[in-house]
Amino acid sequence: MSDKADPAPVPPEPPYEGECCEGGCGEACVWEKYYLARAEHEQAMAEWLTRHPAG
Repeated sequence: MSDKADPAPVPPEPPYEGECCEGGCGEACVWEKYYLARAEHEQAMAEWLTRHPAG
């Protein structure tokens, strides 16, 4: 499988400065969503690296 047909996962962008309201939103917090997206990206990247071993 070529890298063009199966590109590496793109990491999530962290929240912008001031995007967090500091209100203790729990699961709705932009930081909680970011950390979840980051964990999902790490899993997707591990799976991608299995499909595309280095050199």
